[in-house]
Amino acid sequence: QVQLVESGGGLVQPGGSLRLSCTASNIRGFRLWTMGWYRQAPGKERESVAVITDDGGKVYANSVQGRFIISRDNILNTVYLQMNILKPEDTAVYYCKAKRQVSIEGVLEAWGQGTLVTVSS
Repeated sequence: QVQLVESGGGLVQPGGSLRLSCTASNIRGFRLWTMGWYRQAPGKERESVAVITDDGGKVYANSVQGRFIISRDNILNTVYLQMNILKPEDTAVYYCKAKRQVSIEGVLEAWGQGTLVTVSS
């Protein structure tokens, strides 16, 4: 089973920055997987924050566009989320996700355990 471990969460002041890391293990061909960051705030649905594809394409949620940067290191099997100009509404548990399409219908997915980001004074 693919395992994802996130790190880097914590308490930060509004306007501050934080970098999250997610390292995959027991994964074959990491560079072929689409990686993403998702978050779930208290009482809210889980939402996509940023996604990076196998070819380096990136998609961001409108709420983080221009503030967050997703990147990946295929040698280290790691995906990062650089979060800048953090706002209180960014407070959430952030989850790392790995996905690979293996057929027209079949998709492999793995989720990390989540790391808490709290933006507060």
